[in-house]
Amino acid sequence: MFSYVPMERRIPSDHPMRRIRSMVDRALEKMDAVFDELYSDTGRPSIAPERLLRAQLLMVLYSIRSERQLMEQINFNLLYRWFVGLEMDDAVWDVKVFSKNRARLIAGEASQLLLLAVVEEARAHQLLSEEHFTVDGTLLQAWASRRSFKEKPDPPDRGTGARGKKLLRDTHESTTDPEARLYRKSGSAAVVPSYLGHVITENRNGLVVAAMATEAGNAAERHAALKMLKRLRRGERMTLGADKSYQEERFVGALRGQNVTPHVAEYVSNPIWRNWLSEQERSDPGLAVSQRKRKLVEKVFGWMKQDRLRQTKLRGLGRVDWLFQLAAAAHNLLRMSKLIPIPAQA
Repeated sequence: MFSYVPMERRIPSDHPMRRIRSMVDRALEKMDAVFDELYSDTGRPSIAPERLLRAQLLMVLYSIRSERQLMEQINFNLLYRWFVGLEMDDAVWDVKVFSKNRARLIAGEASQLLLLAVVEEARAHQLLSEEHFTVDGTLLQAWASRRSFKEKPDPPDRGTGARGKKLLRDTHESTTDPEARLYRKSGSAAVVPSYLGHVITENRNGLVVAAMATEAGNAAERHAALKMLKRLRRGERMTLGADKSYQEERFVGALRGQNVTPHVAEYVSNPIWRNWLSEQERSDPGLAVSQRKRKLVEKVFGWMKQDRLRQTKLRGLGRVDWLFQLAAAAHNLLRMSKLIPIPAQA
C-alpha cells in the first residue's frame, strides 16, 4: 500500500504540539555544541540526542509511564512520530538502547540546558517579569519503600543534627535508593522516602525560571532558594515571595544581602515562631501582591504531579533533579504555547 499524504500534512495546522515543537527546535539549536561533546565521531551511530530529548518531553507532556510504553506509542502514533522526527517507515528504538542513551543526556545535564533555553525564548517574547518572583518547594516521593531503610554498617561518630546529634539519616539509609530520606512536608502527612523539588517562578505568567531537586530536609528549601537565585539574570530591584517555611532569620538576612526584598508570609504573633521582616518590608504594598501571586507556583506543582512526578521512577538525586528540570521545561513550553499569539495566516 502507498500513501500520498505526507506525515506533515496529517498533523492539524492548529495542533498545540506544532507550536511546542517549533520552540523545542529553536532551543535544541542552541544546544548543538553540548551534544557534539557528548557523542563520539567514531563507532556505531547512536540515537540522535535531539530525538531522544523530544521523546523524553513526550513522556512528561502525555504522562507516559515508562520507556517501554513510549516505544509502543511511537510505533503506531503518527503525532508522536512527527514530534520526535521519525518518518512513518523508520524503525522504533530498542528500549534498552533508549534507556542507555538517556543516561548520557543525564550526564550532560541536557534538561538543565533545555530549561535555560526555554526561559530565554520566553524572555524574547516578553513573557517574563524581571523583578518579581516566587519560590516554593514540593515533596517528590522516591522510588523506594520505608521497609528498605536499614541501619548503616558504619554510622558516623558525629551526626548532622544540632550540636552533632545523630539523626535518622545519619544511622539509616535505603537499600533501594540510598540518597532518599524519610520525610514529611506537614505534620499530618505520612513519613515517606522522599526528595524535594524547588522552583522559582516569575509573577507575570507563572513561568519557571529556575528549578532543582535536593535531598529532603527542613532547611533544604531555603538553601535551594538561595542557590537558584544566583542563577537568575538580575535587575536592580527584585522581590521574592514565599510561604511561612521561609520565615527564618538567616534566610531573610541572606536575601537582603543579595539586594532582594523579602516578601515572606508571616506567622501570627506568638512566643515560639518569630517574624523577621522589618517594618518597612512589612508595610510594602507589594507584599500583599506577592502573596496573591503565590498561587501561580502551586499551579506548576499541581501540573507536574498529576502523574509523572507524584512518585518518581528514577533513583538517585542526579536523575531526579534531571527529570524535575525536564518537567519544568515542559510546563513552560505548554504554558508558552497558549501565551504566544498565533501569527495571522497570509
